[in-house]
Amino acid sequence: QVQLVESGGGLVQAGGSLRLSCAASTRTFSTYAMGWFRQAPGKEREFVSRINRSGQAIDYADSVKGRFTISRDNAKNTVYLQMNSLKPEDTAVYYCAAGTYYSSPSRDYGMEYWGKGTLVTVSS
Repeated sequence: QVQLVESGGGLVQAGGSLRLSCAASTRTFSTYAMGWFRQAPGKEREFVSRINRSGQAIDYADSVKGRFTISRDNAKNTVYLQMNSLKPEDTAVYYCAAGTYYSSPSRDYGMEYWGKGTLVTVSS
């Protein structure tokens, strides 16, 4: 069982930045692909970004490309999401997730473990 705890959410003005962190409680963190997803009010959860075990493979949703950067520190069991040039439409609860396979064709890339989320609110 992997427990994931997100932090770093908050209220920010449009154009601002936030850095989300996700700490994992597992000694095998480096064996998991990690991802960030978000769910806006009244909408379905959507993919934001993912990163493979080594950090060499990264993917972004088109809506965040060029603005968000995912990274991981396997020594600290932590994955990050740097969010720049934030827009009101980025407002959502952001969830961290972990899965065995980076390229899983399953829904949500087959992520198996999920955090409880952190709220990001971007004001206009």
